[in-house]
Amino acid sequence: MNSVSRSFSSIFTRPNVALNNQISYLQQWRGIRVKILNNNLERGLTYMQRIMQSSGIERMIKNEQLYHIKNSEKRILARKNLQRRLKSQDLARKLKSILVRKVRGY
Repeated sequence: MNSVSRSFSSIFTRPNVALNNQISYLQQWRGIRVKILNNNLERGLTYMQRIMQSSGIERMIKNEQLYHIKNSEKRILARKNLQRRLKSQDLARKLKSILVRKVRGY
């Protein structure tokens, strides 16, 4: 009986997954649309840039570079990423120590 109920449940759950995939595909296909009000193109471009940053499209475009990156540039980028990560970890450690002292009442 359990196998029958599992097969029925799988039949009913699969269309939702397919529907969700289709919806996300349609959203990607549509892209970003921006209305230009009062022929103010600069304002529309800044609004579009903000939307692209928040949705992650800008990161996807940067990650999908079509040209060759020299090894020296890769090393520089890796060093910058390492420094950024270490700085973030250091700030997180400092913030944690401050919060611990505050909670303990020091």
